[in-house]
Amino acid sequence: MTTFDQISIRNELRPGDLGQVAALHGKIYSEEHGFGLGFEAYVMESLLEFYRQYDPKRDRVWVVEKGEEMIGFLLLMHRADSQAQLRYFILQKEYRGQGLGKKLIEEWMDFYNSVGYKGAYLYTTSGLDPAVSLYERCGFRKISEMKSRNFGVPLLEMLFKL
Repeated sequence: MTTFDQISIRNELRPGDLGQVAALHGKIYSEEHGFGLGFEAYVMESLLEFYRQYDPKRDRVWVVEKGEEMIGFLLLMHRADSQAQLRYFILQKEYRGQGLGKKLIEEWMDFYNSVGYKGAYLYTTSGLDPAVSLYERCGFRKISEMKSRNFGVPLLEMLFKL
């Protein structure tokens, strides 16, 4: 467990965490980007996929808490062909811009490198510029983009690879 100005980061999942991750995404993406309930359902479905294939030697979570409250989350999910996927990078608004996101991405990269993955990727959408900046500083590059109306709003979905 790491402490960051009264904030703790743990790397093990506990009962209740997956539901909190989905709720955090649903709330933040609705308030900040107008995403509908379908986004929270999508997060729930893909968290179930993560849970079912979870391997602590190849996968890792970063549960960010202040006291008993989850204020952020990030995970590394193993994929086929020694690839890793970066998913669910989120922080409540009041904890952004303080270096916490940078710390999470650095820890993600450290774990990625320690496991020996051959590559990594992530999907994101337009409007998340601070996160995209962090990804690019770590070596992720935009490979493709497409317009969609997923989650009830016009989006530019982007694929980044390391």
